[in-house]
Amino acid sequence: MSSIRLDRSLRRSVSVQLYMALRDKILSGALGAGDRLPATRVLAREIGVSRTTVIDAIDRLVSEGMLVSRIGAGTFVSETLENQSLVAAPRQASGSAGRQPRLSYVISEAQTGFAHRSWLPHKPRAFTTALPALDAFPMAHWSRLSARHLRGARSDVMGYGQPKGLAALRRAIATHLGALKGIRCHPEQVFVTSGAQHAFSLIGRLFLNPGDRVWMENPGASGARNALLSEGAEMVPVAVDDEGLVVADGLAKAPHFRLAFVTPSHQQPLGHVMSLPRRLELLQAAEKAQALIIEDDYDGEFYFGNAPGPALHSIDANGRVLYVGTFSKSLFPSLRLGFVLVPDRMVDNFDKMFDTWASGPSTMTQAVVAEFMDEGHFATHIRLMRQLYKARHEALQDAARTLPDSIRLHKTTSGFHTPAFLEAGFSETDIVQQARHAGVTLAPLGRYCLSPNPQSGLVFGFGCATPEDITWGISVLRDLPALRSCDARKLV
Repeated sequence: MSSIRLDRSLRRSVSVQLYMALRDKILSGALGAGDRLPATRVLAREIGVSRTTVIDAIDRLVSEGMLVSRIGAGTFVSETLENQSLVAAPRQASGSAGRQPRLSYVISEAQTGFAHRSWLPHKPRAFTTALPALDAFPMAHWSRLSARHLRGARSDVMGYGQPKGLAALRRAIATHLGALKGIRCHPEQVFVTSGAQHAFSLIGRLFLNPGDRVWMENPGASGARNALLSEGAEMVPVAVDDEGLVVADGLAKAPHFRLAFVTPSHQQPLGHVMSLPRRLELLQAAEKAQALIIEDDYDGEFYFGNAPGPALHSIDANGRVLYVGTFSKSLFPSLRLGFVLVPDRMVDNFDKMFDTWASGPSTMTQAVVAEFMDEGHFATHIRLMRQLYKARHEALQDAARTLPDSIRLHKTTSGFHTPAFLEAGFSETDIVQQARHAGVTLAPLGRYCLSPNPQSGLVFGFGCATPEDITWGISVLRDLPALRSCDARKLV
């Protein structure tokens, strides 16, 4: 036992470390079935710990059945472990087929088409996408409301809560959608989810059979793509132009589609707003195909130009649009809070799903957000963020004028990201990698593409970056070798 080494600098207690060390010796076969352990005093002296520490560790193993204590005889490794193969097999190389678990047929097929998703830094910096202005969040109001609920009845914040979401939050969401989006709805149509990704997965699970064809904007939202692929969908890349999803392209490729995924208020990642004629064309195509539409309105509140066109859900006369919203962009990502607004004819289907197996986010989180909305803080925050994002977008446009002519930054009218398009000869990968090494985060446009896109580019997030961060980030990009090399080729 003298080989056991304990580290008192760890947060894990010495007693737990000893328990884990003895357990590992048993599982590895170093201590075999029937072997007697040294007396606790002897073991304590060998290892350099108190006898109480040893007794605590041994008691844990006795309670688990790995050790047996016999009065007057000592402590022994349980005979139950005899002839049991507990020794781990030799570790094989990563990716070895013999060590891989059997996956479901659906996931095995889906993972070949998964879009790559990079970890996004939780700390704001230029030009991280999908991260709102955390520095401008009204933390004082949020802290006050959180404390109020923590001081209230424990059952209100610690219980399971209502399956489809806290009633107060569903009412607040319905009121917000009516006031901001002009969507006529009632709270029973609102189902609270653990973020938008959860909503996409639930929709796919409820309505898709393996092999069902889904129109996907190309380029489009990679998270939604992966969620629907995981439910067995066959993704159909549909082109996007200045008016949004090209319905004619979708009909040419898959006229009998089951589902269409769109971001009409602020196309992800190109930033286009879907025109009203295109919205009506999409609704007509869905009705003819008896298909459904997911309307992902991930940052539609933050328009700083003209207000976007009406929500698809608000002009849908046939109950085909499922409207998905998220608080990750309007408040902050770690909430993991979203919702889906469903047509009246689907309420019973969603009720059954949530009543039987679907579970939502923390009741405490829902309660705080509901009161945050009811007290008017949410509406105020949205108004302030529109002004802030407009200012940061203008700062980005001003700074970008110093970039070479071969990179063209697109102007947007809402949200907190915008694309930049590259001339031929630029490498998205090289630029992104060199920028990352210099401390700047960029997303390549190709990451969002289901099929190859002739236009190469980058996506700039500006919501979480201060004007100073933006100016610094542009100065870094201006000096990247990948950009200079392109300029050099133009001079040859």
